[in-house]
This record gives sequence, C-alpha cells and structure tokens, in this order.
Amino acid sequence: MKKLLCLTALGMAFISSCNSGKDTKAVADTNDDVILHAWSWSFDTIGANMKDIAAAGYTYVQTSPANTCFVGEDGGLALFSADGDSVRGKWYYYYQPTDWKIGNYLLGNRDQFKAMMDSAKKYNIKVIVDVLPNHTAVDHTAVLPDLDNAVGGHDKLFHANGFNDIRDYNDRYECTTGKMGGLPDVNTENPDFQHYYLTYVNDLLSLGVKGFRYDTAKHIGLPSDPLDSLASRNNFWDVATGRESVKGLKLAVPADSLFIYGEVLQDKNVKEKEYAEYMNLTASAYGHALRTVLDKADFAADSLLSWHHPAEGKKLVTWVESHDTYANEHESAGLTDQQIRMGWVFLASRQNGTPLFFSRPAGSTRENFWGNNRVGARGNDEFKHPEVVAANKFRKDMSGTPEKVISTDNGAVIEVSRGSSGVALINISGQEQNLNGLETTVPDGEYHDRVYNSIFTVKSGKISGTLSPYTSYILYNN
Repeated sequence: MKKLLCLTALGMAFISSCNSGKDTKAVADTNDDVILHAWSWSFDTIGANMKDIAAAGYTYVQTSPANTCFVGEDGGLALFSADGDSVRGKWYYYYQPTDWKIGNYLLGNRDQFKAMMDSAKKYNIKVIVDVLPNHTAVDHTAVLPDLDNAVGGHDKLFHANGFNDIRDYNDRYECTTGKMGGLPDVNTENPDFQHYYLTYVNDLLSLGVKGFRYDTAKHIGLPSDPLDSLASRNNFWDVATGRESVKGLKLAVPADSLFIYGEVLQDKNVKEKEYAEYMNLTASAYGHALRTVLDKADFAADSLLSWHHPAEGKKLVTWVESHDTYANEHESAGLTDQQIRMGWVFLASRQNGTPLFFSRPAGSTRENFWGNNRVGARGNDEFKHPEVVAANKFRKDMSGTPEKVISTDNGAVIEVSRGSSGVALINISGQEQNLNGLETTVPDGEYHDRVYNSIFTVKSGKISGTLSPYTSYILYNN
C-alpha cells in the first residue's frame, strides 16, 4: 500500500473527502507567486536579464540591499576574499548601511536602479528590495553626516543598549535592542529615524518597487516587547506597514498592495504570530526539513506536511535554501544543483507558501561554492532550468486547485497532485523508480511530461510510469 498524505487549506471553498481520490470541482485558496532572489546581481545585471526572468515564470525578482553601505576591501567586488587574494571584497557589506539612500558601490547607483525598474515594468515583473533598518555598519563611524544630522546626532541613531552584544537571543530586550554580530542596533523607535527611513522606502516605491524583504526583522521590537530607555513606544512596524504616519509622513502606497515579508528566523522566544500580523514570514524550519529530506532521499526523513510554523502556509515564504544557509552558514552549500532543483519543484507545485528561488553564483560547485566569485555577476543557469520553468508555470496554471501530497512506500518519489488538473512527480533518489499504481487525483488517461515528454498512464485513480534518478516531471490534464 502506498502512503497517502492529504492536506486541506484554510479558505478552501470546497474540497472532497481525502478518501475519494478525485476532486473535480474543488476550489481552493491558493497562492500563485514565485520569487527569484537575484542574490548579488547588480541592478544592471538584473535589468539585462529581465526578459529571461519573465520567460522563466517568476512573478517577483528580489534584489540585494539597495542602500548606501560600508565600503570595505578597498571597494573590491569579490563575493568573498581572504588575505592575499588578488581580487578583494565581501558580499555582505551591502548589509552594513551607512545611509538610507538608493545606490551603493556594489550593485549600482540610483539611475541604474531606475533603469532596472523600467525593465521590470516592461516585462511585468514586480521587484522586492531587501531592506535593513535594524543596524548600521560595524564601523559606525562610517555613517554619513546626512543620516546623523537627520536623526538628531550620532548618539540618537542607536538604542541605549545598541552597543552591547546580545548574550541571550531568547531575551527579547537584548534581541531587539542589542548589537548582533558586531552590528550596532539602530533606535528604530526614534521618530526622526523613522521619518528618514520612510523617505528612503517611499523613494523606492516612487520608482515602482512592489515589495520589501525585512532583514533581521526579529531584532526589531514589537508593541509587546520591552522598551529601550530611549523609546516611548515600539511602533516601528506600525509605521513601516502604513498603519501610522510619522512627522506627517506615511507609507506612500497601501501596504496590502505590496508584498512585505520579514526575516523572522525561527528560534526560541520569537513572537512569530505577532510578526505575522504585520507581514509574511520566512519558513526557515521548513527549509531545514526539506533539505533533510533531500539529503537522505527519503520523504519520511522529516515531516513536510506540517509547515513547522504557527502561521498559516499562505503567510510563509518558503525556500530550499537562502543566501544565509548558502553563503553565510554554508549549511546548504553541499546540496547539488539537482537536489536544489527537486526541492524547488516540490515547493513550487504546492498549493501555498510563496517559494523563493535562491540564485547561486555562476560556476559554483560543491567544492567551490563561490564560483566565479564576483559581486554584480549573474548567477548560474539553474533559475531557468527547464524543470524549474515548468514548475513555475505549473504553479500558476494550478491556481484554485487543492493539493494532495503523496509518496511511495520507500519515500523516493513525491507526488504533488493538484485536484483533477495536474501532477508533479519528483524522484529524489539516485535510482530509477517505477510507479506501479501510485494513487493520484487526475483523471484516467495517458499523460506526456512537459519537460522530457515521458509518458505516464493513469487508470482507476492510479498512476504508472518510470522516473529517472534525481528528475522531476510535470503532468497536466489532457
């Protein structure tokens, strides 16, 4: 007997019984968007590749931080360099703000950003910008005079606790006011800072930006969190999401017209439900569970039926890996491109979550994850691999259809069945797999895979066919 794993979503208007096997009239609450994280691509590079991004079926492209940032390594453009390397640089300097204005030496100036936005408009791609109001550069003396003056002086820029290291990440006061990783903590409750930051955000919106990814969001206090001695209210999120104005300034467009999500990495004492009242959230625990499944080539290695999150699936940004798991922690760098691809097909085929595809560096391998080691360059070709493209388009075409997630007894094949409309099949193992009557919800008939033209047959609600190792197949109702 095969393993049948049935999921239903909140908001579903109608769904037949899990035991019925077929669902021809179901209408489900679904999310159809997919995000390409163009990690460390320059604005020029993103703009030049917008046609390919659109053709690959992405709804959004996410940029790296666009703010003025710390200039290190003599302005070198290596993703990462060690002492003595001929090309110097560090990718993460754009996560060290020295001012909140559009443009930096790593990715491009304001005019180049605008040109990228013009290209996005031409191809109907929405742009998400990575923003980070939580901290400044490690070298806070590099903060530019315009910022210092705008907030009432350098000492007003930071929390009273902002230069003290976080010792206990489970302590919400330390977590939301203290120095993380050497990064001095900005007084995000200072109305002058809020006004200055919101001016930057509104400038991005004026150029057509349609969303924001809030870096280190869990380090910015919620209304229920303890107050820093320099703050009277923890109201940053109310200002940032347009619920409140500050000094006569408000978010330029309604927040519900934007895609806003926060890096709220899951840990102890993180108020995920409260953050979810303001924005979508990152499903970091789900990513870890998926990587475990891919590494062990066994669907049962960890539960992928639970979102591993208190927020509902539709509020979550999902990924196989992120820039942190790849470039910072190197936790996912050992996964092959094939494994990443298979995980992506699974995420993109699902009814909910908003999948984010992390673009690895061009030329990267398991032995050399930096690849060509250049900030600004386009990532490898995986973002437009035929299986990835097919999964992106499948997601859109399956809009409104509920899912069933099914696996074979050995856990080697995962099926995401979308009502009577279509099926994604993923062989996550290194061996050929034969489907001898795996349950499905699509009607009887012969199906040709959209990528490889492989033939699968459905008879009496059972699907049969052969899957090559580490390969995904997308089948539609003929």
